[in-house]
Amino acid sequence: MALADQTFGFYIPTVTLMGIGAHKELGEQIKSLGGKKPFICTDKGITQAGITARIVELIEKDTGLQPVVFDETHPNPTDKNVHDGLKVFKDNNCDMIISLGGGSSHDNGKGIGITASNGGNIRDYEGINKSSKPMPPFIAINTTAGTASEMTRFCIITDTGRKVKMAIVDWRVTPNLAINDPLLMAGMPPLLTAATGMDALTHAIEAYVSTIATPVTDACALKAIDLISKYLRAAVAYGQDMEARDKMAYAEYLAGMAFNNASLGHVHAMAHQLGGFYDLPHGVCNAILLPHVERFNMIAKMGRFADIAKAMGEPLEGLSLRAAAERALDAITTLSRDVGIPTGLKELGVKEKDLRVMAENAQKDACGLTNPRCPKLDDVIEIYRSAL
Repeated sequence: MALADQTFGFYIPTVTLMGIGAHKELGEQIKSLGGKKPFICTDKGITQAGITARIVELIEKDTGLQPVVFDETHPNPTDKNVHDGLKVFKDNNCDMIISLGGGSSHDNGKGIGITASNGGNIRDYEGINKSSKPMPPFIAINTTAGTASEMTRFCIITDTGRKVKMAIVDWRVTPNLAINDPLLMAGMPPLLTAATGMDALTHAIEAYVSTIATPVTDACALKAIDLISKYLRAAVAYGQDMEARDKMAYAEYLAGMAFNNASLGHVHAMAHQLGGFYDLPHGVCNAILLPHVERFNMIAKMGRFADIAKAMGEPLEGLSLRAAAERALDAITTLSRDVGIPTGLKELGVKEKDLRVMAENAQKDACGLTNPRCPKLDDVIEIYRSAL
């Protein structure tokens, strides 16, 4: 295809509220979207932390509405999880979805919303733009700085039958409103802060070296890489550092803007299999795989990896292009080590005997379509093996 024939979309929520105290505007936003029976999709951890009650109280005080709470979201939401949430949504005649938490809650909310409007099973929507009807009004309140699911058209749900994470990419699942308030992120423990932050870094890097990157996504990705490199360590070290939390909230959102439009690559294609097969934390899987996949990719985009090294604060003066590109890989590994990410997949219980089937499934994952280098099956197996 000639360059002149290429067109690109850019997808983001209609409105995003950011900054300290942004969640306090929730009531007015619910009124503006016309919801009468809000459905809150969250998880037990958010409820135990007191955040669910805080949001329910805010809604009741500012709108007089009585929200229905579904806090059964799993860390890696499944097709059954979506089905169970949909039943609660329908049984209570809900007409609006508020997802509260990190990527799992947002993805589960998206799955519930798309099936509520379009019918069928969530498995019917695996792939790109499979829905035909808009979701109910949807507000995503974010409590982590990593997945960016609060603002993307991506929805990742585990198919329990196949033990595979399905990538549902559909512009209709993009929330109407995203809220990123660092006050709601301050309670994240260090390991979750690290995992979600490295997830955001993976989004930004994969988007920057994507085959469909544009100047708009490049700007978002590089700024995200810069902010994560500067502030993730501080957010992990002291969770009440509000400057670090605020900057990480911007960073993960910028990374989301980048990959929501430039897509991802084989880090995510491979991490999805680890999550589906072993039910492992997504951000940790991404962080472990990232330097290994990008070492494979480096020869395809050497100049871009040098840009990544510069954005991560690496001194590059006097280095060859290859040496500058390799500095990016070193910087990724150092950051990962500094924030306490495990050094290999064996620490997570991954077994050599499962690598081939996971590699076969990774080759079918939609995220791999925009990877800058096309790996063969044996290449993917070897990358998994190198990350053990």
